[in-house]
Amino acid sequence: MCGICGVVNIREPRTIDERLLGAMTQTLIHRGPDNDGYFVTERVGFGVRRLSIIDLPGGNQPMSNEDGTVHLICNGEIFNYLDLRRELIGRGHQFRSRSDVEVLVHLYEEEGQGLLGRLSGQFAFAIFDERRQSVLLARDQFGVLPLFYTVVDDTLIFASEIKAILLDPRVERRVDLTGLDQLLSLPGLVSPRTMFAGIQSLPPGHFLEVRNGSVRTAEYWDVPYPREADALYGRKEEDDLADLEERLLSSVEQRLQADVPAGAYLSGGLDSSLVTSMMRRVSREEMKTFSIAFEDPFFGEREYQALMVDHVKFPHRQIDYGAADVAACLPQVIWHGESPLKETYNAATFALSAAAQSDGVRVVLTGEGADELFAGYASYRFDAFRREQGNGRPVPSEERLLREKLWGDPDFHYETSQFAFRAVKQNLFSDTVNGRYGDFEFSQFGVIDRAKLEGLHPLHKRSYVDMKVRLADHLLSDAGDRMLLAHSVEGRFPFLDIGVLNSAARMPPDLKLRGFREKYVLRKIAARYVPGVIAEREKFPFAAPGSPQLLRLNPEWVEDLLSYETVARQGYFNPTEVQNLRKRYSAPDFMLNIPYEADLLLVVLTFGLFLQLFGMPDL
Repeated sequence: MCGICGVVNIREPRTIDERLLGAMTQTLIHRGPDNDGYFVTERVGFGVRRLSIIDLPGGNQPMSNEDGTVHLICNGEIFNYLDLRRELIGRGHQFRSRSDVEVLVHLYEEEGQGLLGRLSGQFAFAIFDERRQSVLLARDQFGVLPLFYTVVDDTLIFASEIKAILLDPRVERRVDLTGLDQLLSLPGLVSPRTMFAGIQSLPPGHFLEVRNGSVRTAEYWDVPYPREADALYGRKEEDDLADLEERLLSSVEQRLQADVPAGAYLSGGLDSSLVTSMMRRVSREEMKTFSIAFEDPFFGEREYQALMVDHVKFPHRQIDYGAADVAACLPQVIWHGESPLKETYNAATFALSAAAQSDGVRVVLTGEGADELFAGYASYRFDAFRREQGNGRPVPSEERLLREKLWGDPDFHYETSQFAFRAVKQNLFSDTVNGRYGDFEFSQFGVIDRAKLEGLHPLHKRSYVDMKVRLADHLLSDAGDRMLLAHSVEGRFPFLDIGVLNSAARMPPDLKLRGFREKYVLRKIAARYVPGVIAEREKFPFAAPGSPQLLRLNPEWVEDLLSYETVARQGYFNPTEVQNLRKRYSAPDFMLNIPYEADLLLVVLTFGLFLQLFGMPDL
């Protein structure tokens, strides 16, 4: 992977500040320590930091076509590049490297924006077309890789990370209060929202085009779940299983394409265990695995990790981890993630990527995406129970209205009662923030396109929302890409493959949730690859020590950031309520009910860090 950034003059050519472009590019050096490159005209300035994975000597960027009229910078991998390369050579194109991303230049020449429908991979890229005087930005279908942008002074500024954009003195540093409200209310931020007012995230499956003095964004792909009335589930169960297994094996094999050492993160759960076992099946290479072992057994899965280590027999490294380790790295986690936190498992991924880097591993495979595609969360079982037993207590009319506004369905419950939680938030916010709450409250701006949920089976409806709201900009972004690339490690996700998704979308929902048993189809496949206890175990939510554990450690910076004086000065939260939370969380026997109870104090703490690290103003 890489880090990319750029400046585009939207209407009139102007001199590009090359010193500023260089500073923006070097801010991303952790994403690409091996090489940097630039392309500058009066219309655009591109910068890239490269993490060399395929064709180490020949894959430097920017890349151009044969006549030097199409120019590319790309962060990511194109997994079907070999097929595309053969096709393009057959059409007469001349390649200058073995790099996977060079296919983008030539495929763009052939198909323009239509190239996006041909790609299987994880990517965020920018293409400048000199003939059309246009710039195309695009982000992959699942949102594995981030891409942020803003428009100031008739200039588009974009980058893989927001910290590069903030270097431009024209960009104002200001908290997006709707982003803060969204972060508190949902699993994380949802594109295009960020924590920075005026800076947007390009949503997954979207492109942005600058042409003829204007900027437009559009969707080129979406999750292909069928309307329930149109669904045709005609195949036998064994055929669906065989198809999915074949596609998963192919996806794992494609994601092992690299000229550098690869490995895997092994949690001990079903998803990472299946991926690691398939790695053993498709490759003869010795690949290293890594796991986190928490000192508090409440957070640990040591027993299952040890079982899988013995099963796959790859070299393994265990990282012992505790609350003190979380406290030590939390400022770096916030700096790289560019967002406050509701959970600290980001810190665990940060530690895993540090271990991988120190052992010379540059590519790791993980199990993200399986829960969203195959009904892995407890909420899918709760939905099934409500459908079978009824909703129980009546839902307040105010909550039904909020659900209708957010999801287009008053009966769709996601995460928490938003009406009840609104009171919790308003108790946490300061008087100043509450006085403006009606202006920034997140539900009035929408989260997803509600029309996309109409007519879907309830399980597919939840899966669609999970992929948009939980996966793309949280698990894959601040908890995924950012924590991996902080240590120059590339993450690859075999479940997040177009072929795997298409196979899952064609399956009847009861292959994903059979009765109240989640991931039925994956368990059936996994039974042929992993020990039975792994294939059949209940999902264990991945969690890490939170604010109660940090309070017991009581490092000086935690005390300072949560003090009445600091919270009052910053102006975003109610200092009295924060002190009440501190008292409650500090009780010797207190424990948060993760994942069903939000760690509000952690949000306050990490928001304070966020303000400090990014030079954001007090309110």
